[in-house]
Amino acid sequence: MTVTTLPRTNNLGLGILLTILAFLSVAIMSAFGKAASSSVSSGVLVFFQNSISLVLLLPWVIRDGLGNMKTKHLGLHFVRGISGMLSQYFMFVALSYIPLVDAVLLVNAAPLFIPIITWIWLRHGISGRLWLSLLIGFVGIVLIIQPGRGVFNWATSLALIAGIFSAIALVTVGRLNTTESSIRILFYYFLISTILTVPLLLTKWAAPEPKAWIYLIGIGIAMALAQLLLVLAYEQASPSRVSPFNYSVVVFSGIIGWIIWNEVPNTLSILGTILVCVGGILSVIHYHRKHGPFPINQHIGLLAKK
Repeated sequence: MTVTTLPRTNNLGLGILLTILAFLSVAIMSAFGKAASSSVSSGVLVFFQNSISLVLLLPWVIRDGLGNMKTKHLGLHFVRGISGMLSQYFMFVALSYIPLVDAVLLVNAAPLFIPIITWIWLRHGISGRLWLSLLIGFVGIVLIIQPGRGVFNWATSLALIAGIFSAIALVTVGRLNTTESSIRILFYYFLISTILTVPLLLTKWAAPEPKAWIYLIGIGIAMALAQLLLVLAYEQASPSRVSPFNYSVVVFSGIIGWIIWNEVPNTLSILGTILVCVGGILSVIHYHRKHGPFPINQHIGLLAKK
């Protein structure tokens, strides 16, 4: 993982490939979380995810000097840390009870909530085309959760809440990104998230079985690898051009869930998945045209900040 960025080479094909590989890593991380959820609590999973990332980041923090970690926006860092931690926590809880692809998709429905949050928080207007994009995505969510057919349950609602918290975290990152360095944003996020999950670690700790240790370490490494690949991707092409391929995580999650857990979505779920992806991509495009860069690109690939 590196915090040094090279001049962008405008190789869109390579940028797309690296983005797809980054979100393959995210899908693998989520699969590790689902595999470990039967024997490890969600709080412990989030602790290892963020503490390992913090350890991997520390050499660059030390290189830049701890003095450079001083901030005047501690409140925003806490908002980002709390919302990001809750998003991951609720996702890991949901993974224990619902298919991998459903949980990952609902968490990654954040682009459908970001325009609403920026409308409320930052007074950003929502155009008619953007509202239509959001409507398409929300219809997809309804088809996935299928209320009235016994599909919607508390775990599904938690995955959806995780997506809302993810959107709050992304909007907060967008605000921090205007004044704070990338490494400082990451440092406070991993530090705050790790501290917040220590009580969960202490109260829910039970020695994991050997296989679970592999999953725990894999979660942290997969997150770090996703960051590195997105750094490299954003050196090749702008985030706005490759961000539609963020939804490759849904395809990978579906394949992994089918192979490992024999999770086969029904026709309505497949249609809903398509609509959420289409709505999310269109919302990114229309938001970008009206308000500039969409915050979705800043969640994992912060180290690629120019």
